[in-house]
Amino acid sequence: MHIRATVAAVAGALALSALVVPAAQAADAPSGKQAFSSASADAGTGTTASTLDVTFSNVKVNSGKNIVVGTTNVVSVPVTFTVTHAAGLDTSTDNFATGPLIYHGSSVDAADNVLISDDPATCTAASSTVLNCKGVISVRPADGDLFNSDAGTWGAGALAVTSDDAEKTQGGLGTTKVQRYSKLTVNAGPEPVSKGKTITSTGKLSRANWEDNAYHGYTNQPVKLQFRKAGTSTYTTVKTVYSDQYGNLKATATAQYDGYWRFSFAGTTTTPAVNATGDYVDVK
Repeated sequence: MHIRATVAAVAGALALSALVVPAAQAADAPSGKQAFSSASADAGTGTTASTLDVTFSNVKVNSGKNIVVGTTNVVSVPVTFTVTHAAGLDTSTDNFATGPLIYHGSSVDAADNVLISDDPATCTAASSTVLNCKGVISVRPADGDLFNSDAGTWGAGALAVTSDDAEKTQGGLGTTKVQRYSKLTVNAGPEPVSKGKTITSTGKLSRANWEDNAYHGYTNQPVKLQFRKAGTSTYTTVKTVYSDQYGNLKATATAQYDGYWRFSFAGTTTTPAVNATGDYVDVK
């Protein structure tokens, strides 16, 4: 679930209406989960009140890896964290629920975007005051969860709530990167080519646009032309070229040996590294 702070009132209402259990099922639903849905709708809007005496720690998002998001596929992000609470707190699912969140902005209360787990985390008691929890945050690019400006560093946090509406939202528990999925192609030729002649490699560097759900060229980026001699396993860099205004690439080199040519992009804060699949050229 996501909340865009610039439309906090509408987003909060929509999130709440979408997540609250239908009336016909309410009698059978755990009240902790219902309270979690309501608290999730408020998180990141600056309207939450810290009335629950719990703390969060040991937050680990996506096993420490960057979160790479394309244009259509839902990305499931596992999060583990620890909850420390008073010994007398009822942490049964009828009364208590907790879940992870990530946010874009200087703090969770001033965030311009927040992504929260759809459902409460699953927790096991490590002691009378400590819970070890696992949750999943689902990122849905096709549903407008992200703007292009959201790419980069996000903060990590968590929230907890009880059935009597006591709640706690805490940020500043770590960082992660949310990145725009990248693609890189190459076509080397002519094939075959005479030794000593010029091989021309063309390709394109593109990345996901979260606002129109398409891939567009990533412009003015340094990309390495690399070669791997047939029968070996290691690529060596021949030269570096830059993508043009459409993300297109072109590089030339002298044919010496049979082997594979590829482009290699090192990545940026907003876009992950990617290697094109090597294109084999036979040298006569």
